[in-house]
Amino acid sequence: MGTFRELGIECLRLLGIDRAVLLSITGKVWGMASGLLTTVLIALYFSPELQGFYYTFGSVLAIQVFAELGLGTVLISYASHEWANLSLDANGAVTGDAAALSRLRSLGRFALSWYFIAGGAVTVLLIFGGLAFFSTHGETSFAWRAPWIAVCLVAGLNLCLVPAWAIMEGCNRTSSVYGNRLVQMIVASTVGWLAIYFGAGLWTSCAIGLTGLVIMAGIIGLRDHGFVRSVFLVQSAGPRLNWKKDILPMQWRIAVSWVGGYFSFYLFMPVLFQYHGPVVAGRMGMTWAFANALMAISAGWVSPKAPRFGILIAQGKYAELDRLFWRVWASITGVTVLGAICIWGLIFTLDYLHHPFAARLLPPATAACLLAATVLVGSSLPFSTYLRAHKQEPLMVLSVGGGILTGATVWLLGKYFSAEGVGIGYLISTAAVTPLVALIWHRKRIEWHGRTPGPNEIHGG
Repeated sequence: MGTFRELGIECLRLLGIDRAVLLSITGKVWGMASGLLTTVLIALYFSPELQGFYYTFGSVLAIQVFAELGLGTVLISYASHEWANLSLDANGAVTGDAAALSRLRSLGRFALSWYFIAGGAVTVLLIFGGLAFFSTHGETSFAWRAPWIAVCLVAGLNLCLVPAWAIMEGCNRTSSVYGNRLVQMIVASTVGWLAIYFGAGLWTSCAIGLTGLVIMAGIIGLRDHGFVRSVFLVQSAGPRLNWKKDILPMQWRIAVSWVGGYFSFYLFMPVLFQYHGPVVAGRMGMTWAFANALMAISAGWVSPKAPRFGILIAQGKYAELDRLFWRVWASITGVTVLGAICIWGLIFTLDYLHHPFAARLLPPATAACLLAATVLVGSSLPFSTYLRAHKQEPLMVLSVGGGILTGATVWLLGKYFSAEGVGIGYLISTAAVTPLVALIWHRKRIEWHGRTPGPNEIHGG
């Protein structure tokens, strides 16, 4: 028995899976499985038009990226570098080097102010902008204005919790963060299913968001109050991070990259909604939910490693950093390819059998384009995470260029060729950008650390 256990542990180590990654992946797998059930329930209880509104709600809400402006990623990176000299005491409060703790506190208090002000502003803009956008479709047989206002308000409140989770993640409390998120997802998904079943319609989005908000706020109050109090509620008594000097140089680059990312990942449904109506947008939304779940698993594999990347960089342990990177990259790429094949096989089978559910999804050929692009994006995530762990953002120009290319191709081809054009445009732009991400990583790795080890060295040392 011990031999099998040791073999299992070794296999997990080679795949770069520790407790935090396991919890993160479990959450993503739950998200994929629950998402599958959600799509089935939506197909059963929502009309095609209501389905289109539901998924387009989510895409428009993603404009919240303009409020965050990349600060969440910056918080993780900067907190991880300070955490190299800090730890938790018996009461769960942060202790250690006074200067590092002071800088961490200044980071936390700044983040709270940022998300409160920016989150409130973007919530107001979302409410009125969304009312104008969705009104262009004309009257519907169901109410959508009140649910839209409610879901925007809930999303704004959820933004206020981002600083706590981002800094805890940066402080290498990834097991706690991803465990809490798993609980949140399970409860919120269950509430969402009940809402769909009992006819909540578009209020389902609000119910899911509000449940997640209550769960996470409760967890912070009950389990993480020591950490939160010691970081966010205590004034810095020593050196502080200066936003303009220390944070802004990285944040504005990531912010520009994230804006490009919006056009790369969330423009599909609004374009199709505008030019081809909610039914086509709904088919794209449901298919994209599968692709997005696959991408979430890739992100779930690498995100827990971001704090570890930052700590190793702060400690100068570059060889260990590279070995960890290549293990994560190989694991993510393999899992993403396998997942894409399975999802496409499901879509193809439903279409081949002429199952009624197939009418709610895109055709297999279009789905193949989306999934192939997802594989490319998933395989590039470890590269961008590695680079940003250095408190640098060398991908800004590429992200902007990729966002413009994706936005232009999706808008142009989507307008004239519907969902098929969107799928082709997304694949073309992704195939053009992804190799450049690896090239930038290669050059920056040599510039920062010297010789670049290859994938064949992932088992070394």
